Amino acid sequence: MTASIPRSLSLLLGLVLLAGCGGGGGTAAAPTPPPVATTPPPVPSGPPRATVQPVQLSSPWGLAQLPDGSWLVTQRAGSVVRVSADYNTSQPVSGAPVVDSAGQGGLLDVALDPDFTSTGHVFLSYSEPGSGAEAGRSGTAVARAQLVGNALQGLTVIFRQAPKVSGGGHYGSRLVFGRDKTLFITLGDRQLGSPAQDLAQTLGKVVRVNRDGSLPTDNPSFGAGARPGLWSLGHRNPQGAALHPSTGELWVSEHGSQGGDEINIARAGANYGWPMVSYGCNYGDPVGTACAIGGGTHAPRFVEPLTWWVPTSIAPAGMAFYEGALFPEWQGNLFVGALAGQALWRLTLSGNSVTAREKLFDDLGQRIRAVKVAPDGALVLLTDGGRLIRVAR
Repeated sequence: MTASIPRSLSLLLGLVLLAGCGGGGGTAAAPTPPPVATTPPPVPSGPPRATVQPVQLSSPWGLAQLPDGSWLVTQRAGSVVRVSADYNTSQPVSGAPVVDSAGQGGLLDVALDPDFTSTGHVFLSYSEPGSGAEAGRSGTAVARAQLVGNALQGLTVIFRQAPKVSGGGHYGSRLVFGRDKTLFITLGDRQLGSPAQDLAQTLGKVVRVNRDGSLPTDNPSFGAGARPGLWSLGHRNPQGAALHPSTGELWVSEHGSQGGDEINIARAGANYGWPMVSYGCNYGDPVGTACAIGGGTHAPRFVEPLTWWVPTSIAPAGMAFYEGALFPEWQGNLFVGALAGQALWRLTLSGNSVTAREKLFDDLGQRIRAVKVAPDGALVLLTDGGRLIRVAR
């Protein structure tokens, strides 16, 4: 038997069901609105800003950050200074080598030993004046010393460019340590051109040495008569170099003649073509795309550059790959300082291909000589005008 439902309760249930199903032509109840956020969304951090720091330098060329956050900076006339971590002050560092600062020469790059915390070793590249039969000539040299306080002690030359020549240009001179702790040294052609193809000379080459100046046993072989230590050849004036963070390969920036500045990967045994081919023009020729030296195209005899600038030279200098956290949108980009172009170039990459180029901070009016990435993710730039610039948000 089924129990009966009182009439009053039946009417009440009917009204409830009618309201719930929207019967009788009524409108469905509006959904409950979401709760109002009590915390406002984060404010955008803003675009990158280049800020000139208080410290004033004199023709700085290279910089390396010490574990305490301070920076070693080389000055072309032949001195080293230590810039405080807040960029406000600098102190002289004694014990730098004697240099020939004529023309483009002087005290050039600086790099820390990969085991600096235990060895204290600092490496310096510079234009070394000749003596005796080589008086009046100069060549790129690399010395190692131990940093004790603000003094370089036990300075020892571990490499000398051969031969020394007259003139004051195209020393190259960037120092980069590989993952295996061997040292790459970039060497310009000293504005002589043809020695870049001469295996008996180290002009226009990249060389690779151990930290004590001895030669790695796995350097490429160039055959009888080749100068020991050669890594690659056919370079004009590689004034920028950086190790790719993923592949560990050495990337270099090179000055062209009139136009034709290049970015290359300096690989063991490879030839980059100078002075046989270039996308630049010989000096004295009208600048344009039709005057490219040797037709411009490098392949198949020589290695084709990853990217190049024509018809106007930017005179690329120091460079760095970005891996910091401050600019996530720049992850994996390559930054290249420009001297003639007075700007910082940002190159986006897909593997080893350059997919786009952007010119930044060309309103500074400064020749950007060196580029580093600080641990906080800021870019740190040195300019020929003696400015230290920090790029941050």
